[in-house]
Amino acid sequence: MQSLFGENKRETPEAIKAEIQGEIPKWLHGTLIRNGPGMHKIGESIYNHWFDGLALLHSFTFQNGEVFYRSKYLQSDTYKKNIEANRIVVSEFGTMAYPDPCKNIFSKAFSYLTHVIPDFTDNCLINIIKYGENYYASSEVNYIRRIDPRTLETLEKVDQADYVPLNLATAHPHYDEHGNTYNIGTSIVEKGRTKYLIVKVPTVKPDDKNACFKNCEIFCSIPCRSLLSPSYYHSFGMSENYIILLEQPFKLDILKMATAYFKGANWSSCLGWHPKEKTYIHIIDRRTKAALPTKFYTDALVVYHHVNAYEENNHLIFDIIAYEDNSLYEMFYLANMKLVDNEFEMKGKNVTLPHCKRFVIPLDVDEVNVQLSHFCNRL
Repeated sequence: MQSLFGENKRETPEAIKAEIQGEIPKWLHGTLIRNGPGMHKIGESIYNHWFDGLALLHSFTFQNGEVFYRSKYLQSDTYKKNIEANRIVVSEFGTMAYPDPCKNIFSKAFSYLTHVIPDFTDNCLINIIKYGENYYASSEVNYIRRIDPRTLETLEKVDQADYVPLNLATAHPHYDEHGNTYNIGTSIVEKGRTKYLIVKVPTVKPDDKNACFKNCEIFCSIPCRSLLSPSYYHSFGMSENYIILLEQPFKLDILKMATAYFKGANWSSCLGWHPKEKTYIHIIDRRTKAALPTKFYTDALVVYHHVNAYEENNHLIFDIIAYEDNSLYEMFYLANMKLVDNEFEMKGKNVTLPHCKRFVIPLDVDEVNVQLSHFCNRL
Protein backbone atom coordinates (compact mmCIF):
# COMPACT_ATOMS: atom_id res chain seq x y z
CA MET A 1 0.00 0.00 0.00
CA GLN A 2 2.89 2.38 0.74
CA SER A 3 4.17 2.14 -2.83
CA LEU A 4 0.74 3.01 -4.22
CA PHE A 5 -0.06 6.00 -2.01
CA GLY A 6 3.32 7.30 -0.82
CA GLU A 7 4.25 9.47 -3.82
CA ASN A 8 2.68 12.14 -6.02
CA LYS A 9 1.76 10.96 -9.51
CA ARG A 10 3.55 12.46 -12.52
CA GLU A 11 1.70 14.05 -15.42
CA THR A 12 1.91 12.72 -18.97
CA PRO A 13 0.79 15.88 -20.82
CA GLU A 14 1.61 14.55 -24.30
CA ALA A 15 -0.23 11.46 -25.49
CA ILE A 16 1.85 8.27 -25.47
CA LYS A 17 1.07 4.96 -27.12
CA ALA A 18 0.14 2.30 -24.59
CA GLU A 19 1.50 -1.22 -24.62
CA ILE A 20 -1.35 -3.66 -25.23
CA GLN A 21 -1.63 -7.22 -24.05
CA GLY A 22 -4.13 -9.05 -26.22
CA GLU A 23 -6.10 -7.22 -28.86
CA ILE A 24 -8.31 -4.10 -28.98
CA PRO A 25 -11.13 -4.30 -31.59
CA LYS A 26 -10.41 -1.93 -34.50
CA TRP A 27 -14.03 -0.75 -34.49
CA LEU A 28 -13.63 0.71 -30.99
CA HIS A 29 -13.13 4.47 -31.34
CA GLY A 30 -13.42 7.20 -28.74
CA THR A 31 -11.89 8.60 -25.56
CA LEU A 32 -12.43 7.49 -21.97
CA ILE A 33 -11.74 10.25 -19.42
CA ARG A 34 -11.23 9.45 -15.76
CA ASN A 35 -10.56 11.62 -12.74
CA GLY A 36 -9.10 11.10 -9.28
CA PRO A 37 -6.59 12.28 -6.68
CA GLY A 38 -2.97 12.41 -7.83
CA MET A 39 -1.03 14.71 -5.48
CA HIS A 40 -1.17 14.38 -1.69
CA LYS A 41 2.02 16.18 -0.68
CA ILE A 42 2.72 19.85 -1.36
CA GLY A 43 6.00 21.10 0.05
CA GLU A 44 6.15 19.61 3.54
CA SER A 45 2.37 19.53 4.02
CA ILE A 46 0.39 16.34 3.43
CA TYR A 47 -3.34 15.78 3.00
CA ASN A 48 -5.02 13.61 5.61
CA HIS A 49 -7.40 11.75 3.33
CA TRP A 50 -7.06 10.08 -0.08
CA PHE A 51 -10.17 11.92 -1.34
CA ASP A 52 -8.45 15.27 -0.63
CA GLY A 53 -5.63 14.93 -3.17
CA LEU A 54 -5.32 17.34 -6.08
CA ALA A 55 -7.26 16.19 -9.15
CA LEU A 56 -5.39 14.38 -11.91
CA LEU A 57 -7.21 13.90 -15.22
CA HIS A 58 -6.55 10.79 -17.36
CA SER A 59 -7.59 10.08 -20.96
CA PHE A 60 -7.46 6.83 -22.93
CA THR A 61 -8.03 7.32 -26.66
CA PHE A 62 -8.97 4.22 -28.68
CA GLN A 63 -8.21 4.32 -32.39
CA ASN A 64 -7.64 1.54 -34.97
CA GLY A 65 -6.78 -1.05 -32.35
CA GLU A 66 -4.38 1.24 -30.50
CA VAL A 67 -4.65 3.14 -27.20
CA PHE A 68 -3.07 6.50 -26.41
CA TYR A 69 -2.76 7.79 -22.84
CA ARG A 70 -2.23 11.24 -21.38
CA SER A 71 -2.74 12.86 -17.98
CA LYS A 72 -2.77 16.40 -16.61
CA TYR A 73 -3.42 17.97 -13.26
CA LEU A 74 -6.60 20.01 -13.14
CA GLN A 75 -5.45 23.65 -13.05
CA SER A 76 -7.99 24.66 -10.44
CA ASP A 77 -7.73 27.75 -8.28
CA THR A 78 -6.98 25.35 -5.42
CA TYR A 79 -4.11 23.76 -7.34
CA LYS A 80 -2.59 27.14 -8.26
CA LYS A 81 -2.84 28.56 -4.73
CA ASN A 82 -1.28 25.46 -3.16
CA ILE A 83 1.56 25.23 -5.68
CA GLU A 84 2.33 28.94 -5.40
CA ALA A 85 2.45 28.74 -1.59
CA ASN A 86 4.27 25.37 -1.66
CA ARG A 87 1.91 24.18 1.07
CA ILE A 88 -1.75 23.25 1.51
CA VAL A 89 -3.62 26.55 1.83
CA VAL A 90 -7.11 25.51 0.66
CA SER A 91 -9.17 23.25 2.92
CA GLU A 92 -10.48 19.92 1.66
CA PHE A 93 -13.10 17.67 3.24
CA GLY A 94 -10.64 15.66 5.33
CA THR A 95 -7.90 18.29 5.70
CA MET A 96 -8.37 21.75 7.18
CA ALA A 97 -5.84 24.36 6.02
CA TYR A 98 -4.81 27.08 8.44
CA PRO A 99 -3.16 30.45 7.81
CA ASP A 100 0.59 30.83 7.71
CA PRO A 101 1.76 31.48 11.28
CA CYS A 102 3.86 34.34 9.91
CA LYS A 103 0.75 36.25 8.78
CA ASN A 104 -0.54 39.16 10.83
CA ILE A 105 -3.53 38.93 13.14
CA PHE A 106 -5.90 40.61 10.65
CA SER A 107 -5.15 38.04 7.94
CA LYS A 108 -5.72 35.25 10.46
CA ALA A 109 -9.01 36.76 11.64
CA PHE A 110 -10.26 37.07 8.06
CA SER A 111 -9.34 33.45 7.37
CA TYR A 112 -11.36 32.28 10.39
CA LEU A 113 -14.39 34.35 9.41
CA THR A 114 -14.46 33.00 5.84
CA HIS A 115 -14.73 29.46 7.21
CA VAL A 116 -17.96 30.10 9.15
CA ILE A 117 -19.82 29.79 5.85
CA PRO A 118 -17.07 28.10 3.82
CA ASP A 119 -16.36 28.78 0.19
CA PHE A 120 -15.58 25.25 -0.92
CA THR A 121 -12.62 24.09 -2.94
CA ASP A 122 -12.77 23.78 -6.75
CA ASN A 123 -10.50 20.73 -6.64
CA CYS A 124 -12.95 18.69 -8.73
CA LEU A 125 -11.53 15.18 -8.40
CA ILE A 126 -14.41 12.69 -8.54
CA ASN A 127 -15.97 12.45 -11.98
CA ILE A 128 -16.43 13.94 -15.45
CA ILE A 129 -19.92 15.27 -16.22
CA LYS A 130 -21.42 16.25 -19.57
CA TYR A 131 -23.63 19.32 -19.45
CA GLY A 132 -24.97 20.35 -22.83
CA GLU A 133 -22.11 19.81 -25.27
CA ASN A 134 -19.35 20.47 -22.74
CA TYR A 135 -17.45 18.36 -20.22
CA TYR A 136 -16.75 19.28 -16.61
CA ALA A 137 -14.61 17.90 -13.80
CA SER A 138 -16.79 17.64 -10.71
CA SER A 139 -16.80 16.77 -7.04
CA GLU A 140 -19.63 17.15 -4.49
CA VAL A 141 -19.74 20.92 -4.08
CA ASN A 142 -21.15 23.80 -6.10
CA TYR A 143 -18.02 24.33 -8.24
CA ILE A 144 -17.24 22.48 -11.46
CA ARG A 145 -14.44 23.07 -13.99
CA ARG A 146 -14.87 22.83 -17.74
CA ILE A 147 -12.17 20.84 -19.52
CA ASP A 148 -11.14 20.16 -23.10
CA PRO A 149 -11.77 16.41 -23.55
CA ARG A 150 -9.11 16.13 -26.25
CA THR A 151 -6.18 17.90 -24.57
CA LEU A 152 -7.33 17.80 -20.90
CA GLU A 153 -6.70 21.53 -20.66
CA THR A 154 -8.53 23.24 -17.78
CA LEU A 155 -10.99 25.93 -18.85
CA GLU A 156 -13.37 28.16 -16.87
CA LYS A 157 -14.78 27.56 -13.42
CA VAL A 158 -18.57 27.41 -13.11
CA ASP A 159 -20.41 28.08 -9.85
CA GLN A 160 -23.64 26.11 -10.07
CA ALA A 161 -25.02 28.28 -7.26
CA ASP A 162 -25.20 31.15 -9.76
CA TYR A 163 -28.04 29.27 -11.46
CA VAL A 164 -29.56 27.06 -8.74
CA PRO A 165 -29.48 27.75 -4.96
CA LEU A 166 -27.46 24.67 -3.97
CA ASN A 167 -24.39 24.21 -1.78
CA LEU A 168 -23.68 20.53 -2.47
CA ALA A 169 -24.33 18.29 -5.48
CA THR A 170 -23.59 14.72 -6.51
CA ALA A 171 -20.81 13.91 -8.94
CA HIS A 172 -22.89 11.13 -10.51
CA PRO A 173 -25.73 12.58 -12.58
CA HIS A 174 -27.98 10.71 -15.01
CA TYR A 175 -28.83 11.39 -18.66
CA ASP A 176 -32.08 10.81 -20.52
CA GLU A 177 -32.57 9.74 -24.13
CA HIS A 178 -32.59 13.39 -25.27
CA GLY A 179 -29.23 14.23 -23.71
CA ASN A 180 -30.66 16.18 -20.76
CA THR A 181 -28.74 15.84 -17.49
CA TYR A 182 -30.39 15.22 -14.11
CA ASN A 183 -28.62 15.81 -10.82
CA ILE A 184 -29.49 16.28 -7.13
CA GLY A 185 -28.08 18.91 -4.78
CA THR A 186 -28.66 20.17 -1.25
CA SER A 187 -29.75 23.73 -0.56
CA ILE A 188 -28.79 24.56 3.03
CA VAL A 189 -31.02 26.95 5.01
CA GLU A 190 -32.04 28.84 1.87
CA LYS A 191 -34.95 31.11 2.87
CA GLY A 192 -35.09 29.28 6.19
CA ARG A 193 -35.39 25.81 4.66
CA THR A 194 -32.99 23.00 3.90
CA LYS A 195 -34.07 20.90 0.93
CA TYR A 196 -32.95 18.50 -1.74
CA LEU A 197 -33.23 19.87 -5.28
CA ILE A 198 -33.62 17.67 -8.34
CA VAL A 199 -32.20 19.71 -11.20
CA LYS A 200 -32.64 19.16 -14.94
CA VAL A 201 -29.97 20.70 -17.20
CA PRO A 202 -31.09 20.73 -20.86
CA THR A 203 -28.89 19.80 -23.78
CA VAL A 204 -28.01 22.78 -25.98
CA LYS A 205 -26.14 23.63 -29.14
CA PRO A 206 -22.38 24.11 -28.65
CA ASP A 207 -22.41 27.79 -29.72
CA ASP A 208 -23.49 28.96 -26.24
CA LYS A 209 -21.42 27.18 -23.62
CA ASN A 210 -23.45 28.43 -20.64
CA ALA A 211 -26.95 28.20 -22.15
CA CYS A 212 -27.56 24.83 -20.51
CA PHE A 213 -27.10 26.38 -17.05
CA LYS A 214 -29.12 29.48 -17.88
CA ASN A 215 -32.02 27.21 -18.85
CA CYS A 216 -31.70 24.66 -16.06
CA GLU A 217 -34.84 23.75 -14.16
CA ILE A 218 -35.51 22.84 -10.54
CA PHE A 219 -37.38 19.69 -11.41
CA CYS A 220 -38.57 18.93 -7.89
CA SER A 221 -37.85 20.06 -4.33
CA ILE A 222 -37.97 17.75 -1.29
CA PRO A 223 -37.78 19.19 2.25
CA CYS A 224 -35.01 17.77 4.39
CA ARG A 225 -36.26 15.99 7.50
CA SER A 226 -33.90 18.11 9.62
CA LEU A 227 -33.15 21.79 8.99
CA LEU A 228 -29.52 21.62 10.16
CA SER A 229 -28.70 17.95 9.44
CA PRO A 230 -29.20 17.10 5.77
CA SER A 231 -28.44 13.59 4.61
CA TYR A 232 -25.19 12.86 2.80
CA TYR A 233 -25.62 11.13 -0.57
CA HIS A 234 -23.03 10.38 -3.23
CA SER A 235 -25.37 9.26 -6.01
CA PHE A 236 -29.01 8.52 -6.81
CA GLY A 237 -31.02 6.21 -9.03
CA MET A 238 -33.07 6.88 -12.16
CA SER A 239 -35.36 4.67 -14.24
CA GLU A 240 -37.44 5.49 -17.29
CA ASN A 241 -40.08 7.34 -15.27
CA TYR A 242 -38.72 7.76 -11.73
CA ILE A 243 -35.86 9.24 -9.71
CA ILE A 244 -34.80 7.57 -6.45
CA LEU A 245 -33.22 9.54 -3.60
CA LEU A 246 -32.16 7.81 -0.38
CA GLU A 247 -32.28 10.10 2.65
CA GLN A 248 -30.01 8.01 4.82
CA PRO A 249 -29.11 8.61 8.48
CA PHE A 250 -25.55 9.49 7.51
CA LYS A 251 -25.86 13.24 8.05
CA LEU A 252 -23.95 16.48 7.78
CA ASP A 253 -24.10 18.58 10.96
CA ILE A 254 -24.30 22.18 9.70
CA LEU A 255 -23.72 23.82 13.10
CA LYS A 256 -20.67 21.65 13.70
CA MET A 257 -19.45 22.48 10.21
CA ALA A 258 -19.71 26.22 10.90
CA THR A 259 -17.45 25.90 13.96
CA ALA A 260 -15.10 23.15 12.75
CA TYR A 261 -12.36 25.57 11.66
CA PHE A 262 -12.23 27.26 15.08
CA LYS A 263 -12.08 23.90 16.87
CA GLY A 264 -9.32 22.46 14.70
CA ALA A 265 -11.59 19.82 13.18
CA ASN A 266 -11.99 18.90 9.52
CA TRP A 267 -15.30 18.95 7.66
CA SER A 268 -15.47 15.16 7.40
CA SER A 269 -15.76 15.03 11.20
CA CYS A 270 -19.08 16.85 10.76
CA LEU A 271 -20.59 13.74 9.17
CA GLY A 272 -22.49 11.71 11.74
CA TRP A 273 -23.90 8.17 11.59
CA HIS A 274 -27.26 7.63 13.34
CA PRO A 275 -27.90 3.86 13.25
CA LYS A 276 -31.15 4.01 15.19
CA GLU A 277 -32.85 6.15 12.55
CA LYS A 278 -34.52 5.01 9.33
CA THR A 279 -33.49 5.43 5.72
CA TYR A 280 -36.22 7.25 3.81
CA ILE A 281 -36.74 6.48 0.13
CA HIS A 282 -38.06 9.36 -1.95
CA ILE A 283 -39.55 8.42 -5.34
CA ILE A 284 -40.01 11.30 -7.79
CA ASP A 285 -42.21 10.84 -10.86
CA ARG A 286 -40.41 12.39 -13.84
CA ARG A 287 -43.72 12.87 -15.66
CA THR A 288 -45.49 14.84 -12.91
CA LYS A 289 -42.28 16.34 -11.42
CA ALA A 290 -43.54 15.48 -7.94
CA ALA A 291 -42.66 12.97 -5.23
CA LEU A 292 -45.02 10.04 -4.75
CA PRO A 293 -47.34 10.62 -1.77
CA THR A 294 -46.46 7.26 -0.19
CA LYS A 295 -43.44 7.48 2.13
CA PHE A 296 -41.20 4.43 1.91
CA TYR A 297 -38.54 3.67 4.50
CA THR A 298 -36.17 0.92 5.57
CA ASP A 299 -33.48 0.26 8.17
CA ALA A 300 -30.40 2.44 8.57
CA LEU A 301 -27.98 2.15 5.63
CA VAL A 302 -24.91 3.89 4.29
CA VAL A 303 -25.02 4.00 0.49
CA TYR A 304 -22.47 5.53 -1.85
CA HIS A 305 -23.41 4.03 -5.20
CA HIS A 306 -26.59 2.95 -6.95
CA VAL A 307 -26.22 0.01 -9.33
CA ASN A 308 -29.36 -0.06 -11.45
CA ALA A 309 -33.02 0.98 -11.58
CA TYR A 310 -35.85 -0.18 -13.81
CA GLU A 311 -39.62 -0.72 -13.89
CA GLU A 312 -41.43 -4.04 -14.26
CA ASN A 313 -45.05 -5.11 -13.71
CA ASN A 314 -46.01 -1.86 -11.99
CA HIS A 315 -43.04 -2.08 -9.63
CA LEU A 316 -39.92 0.06 -9.36
CA ILE A 317 -36.83 -2.09 -8.83
CA PHE A 318 -33.47 -0.68 -7.81
CA ASP A 319 -30.16 -2.10 -6.61
CA ILE A 320 -27.63 -0.41 -4.34
CA ILE A 321 -24.29 -1.16 -2.67
CA ALA A 322 -24.93 -0.72 1.06
CA TYR A 323 -22.88 -0.73 4.25
CA GLU A 324 -23.95 -1.16 7.85
CA ASP A 325 -22.03 1.92 9.02
CA ASN A 326 -19.65 4.63 7.80
CA SER A 327 -16.38 2.85 8.62
CA LEU A 328 -15.40 2.55 4.93
CA TYR A 329 -14.71 6.30 4.71
CA GLU A 330 -12.33 6.06 7.68
CA MET A 331 -10.20 3.46 5.86
CA PHE A 332 -9.24 6.02 3.21
CA TYR A 333 -7.28 8.23 5.59
CA LEU A 334 -3.70 8.12 4.34
CA ALA A 335 -2.46 7.03 7.76
CA ASN A 336 -4.37 3.79 7.13
CA MET A 337 -3.63 3.45 3.43
CA LYS A 338 0.13 3.71 3.99
CA LEU A 339 0.17 0.83 6.44
CA VAL A 340 2.16 -2.24 5.44
CA ASP A 341 -0.02 -4.92 3.86
CA ASN A 342 -0.59 -7.12 6.90
CA GLU A 343 -1.39 -4.13 9.13
CA PHE A 344 -3.80 -2.78 6.52
CA GLU A 345 -5.53 -6.15 6.33
CA MET A 346 -5.91 -6.24 10.11
CA LYS A 347 -7.32 -2.72 10.10
CA GLY A 348 -9.70 -3.66 7.30
CA LYS A 349 -11.29 -6.38 9.42
CA ASN A 350 -13.03 -3.62 11.38
CA VAL A 351 -14.68 -2.25 8.24
CA THR A 352 -18.15 -3.49 7.38
CA LEU A 353 -18.39 -5.40 4.12
CA PRO A 354 -20.50 -4.12 1.21
CA HIS A 355 -23.79 -5.80 0.35
CA CYS A 356 -25.71 -5.59 -2.90
CA LYS A 357 -29.31 -4.94 -1.90
CA ARG A 358 -32.40 -4.93 -4.11
CA PHE A 359 -35.62 -3.09 -3.33
CA VAL A 360 -38.87 -3.82 -5.16
CA ILE A 361 -41.34 -0.97 -4.67
CA PRO A 362 -45.01 -1.30 -5.64
CA LEU A 363 -46.20 1.74 -7.53
CA ASP A 364 -49.91 1.29 -6.84
CA VAL A 365 -50.05 1.36 -3.02
CA ASP A 366 -52.56 3.55 -1.23
CA GLU A 367 -50.84 3.49 2.16
CA VAL A 368 -49.17 6.63 3.54
CA ASN A 369 -46.13 4.87 5.10
CA VAL A 370 -44.59 1.61 3.91
CA GLN A 371 -41.60 -0.13 5.51
CA LEU A 372 -39.51 -2.08 3.04
CA SER A 373 -37.31 -5.14 3.39
CA HIS A 374 -34.75 -6.07 0.76
CA PHE A 375 -33.02 -8.85 -1.09
CA CYS A 376 -29.36 -8.99 -0.12
CA ASN A 377 -26.16 -10.53 -1.45
CA ARG A 378 -22.78 -10.02 0.15
CA LEU A 379 -20.03 -8.92 -2.25
